[in-house]
Amino acid sequence: MPVNILFTFIIGSGLGWVLVKLTRTPQHLHGLVIGSCAAGNHGNLLLIIIPSLCEESNSPFGDKLACSTNGQGLVSLSMAIGAVYIWSYVYNIIQKYGNLSGKEVAKASTISIDCSGKTLDMFTENYTQSLLQSRRSSFEDCEAPDDEYDEVQEHNIVPEDVEDKKVTMFTKIKRLFNAFSDKINLKMWLTPVTIATIVGLLIGVISPIRKLMIGDNAALRVIDGSASILGEATVPAMTLIVGANLYKGMKKSSVGVWLMIGILAVRYVALPIVGVGIVKVAHHLGFVGSDSLYRFILLIQYSVPPAMAIGTITQLFEVGESECSVIMLWTYGVAAIALTLWSTFFMWLVS
Repeated sequence: MPVNILFTFIIGSGLGWVLVKLTRTPQHLHGLVIGSCAAGNHGNLLLIIIPSLCEESNSPFGDKLACSTNGQGLVSLSMAIGAVYIWSYVYNIIQKYGNLSGKEVAKASTISIDCSGKTLDMFTENYTQSLLQSRRSSFEDCEAPDDEYDEVQEHNIVPEDVEDKKVTMFTKIKRLFNAFSDKINLKMWLTPVTIATIVGLLIGVISPIRKLMIGDNAALRVIDGSASILGEATVPAMTLIVGANLYKGMKKSSVGVWLMIGILAVRYVALPIVGVGIVKVAHHLGFVGSDSLYRFILLIQYSVPPAMAIGTITQLFEVGESECSVIMLWTYGVAAIALTLWSTFFMWLVS
């Protein structure tokens, strides 16, 4: 399942990149379009669909109770994996194109000061206004002779061996850790969604902890019960949020007709067709078992509308908010028909 969901993101983002090039989409919307084609709603929407399909009398998934229990477990895993990919992959895509479009304040600036034919380029990051003023004032008297300038520079030279002695091993490790954390953006990775996913997987994998919290005779079963009650309330709450975002999509935006048709074609035509081929090949090679419910969930992951978390990300960076609402309006509106047709075909395929 992690590989299957990763395929949906990679293939969807590739098709989205081709789409923005063909339709000449404005640059500040590139990240939104690519993210909408890549990230699907692998969570709350499937939590509604799968139990409903299990309750059907002619369902190909066997016993209703077993189908519902196994389906909720598989969908919960799908939701957790999808959330990690969204906040580590789509988040960076939208942030990158948001920065390129000028919607976010630039983090680096170049200050050039010309002093008697000499140009000093200083790259500064997140300097305060007072520090910039002090920098400028320090170069106001730039008409000093060259020999005096060189003499001052000579007094400021520190031998390399002295600097090396001052730098301790702890300082070097700290610098390496800071550089590593800045490069991978630990704050972005350690979002509440990611932390909850990690905790949930640890509880499910580690048997002593699972037996302590899960089950009718578990000592800490009250934690599992409370989480279940909150989880059941989350599904209708998320549905209300979807409705609010769709209402915003009634406003005017810069999303063109052909761009909207392209997104719908990627999500409801190209991705499901590719998904059928991938799951068929995986099943033939033995990577996917014969469980019809599991194969159905793998297939339907290619045909769901865009994830609602994309709207949250666009609000964080204040780029393409109204356009995102329009995309959500049309994709979720068409999903009522497209998802029904593909679900029927997938059920026939796995039965």
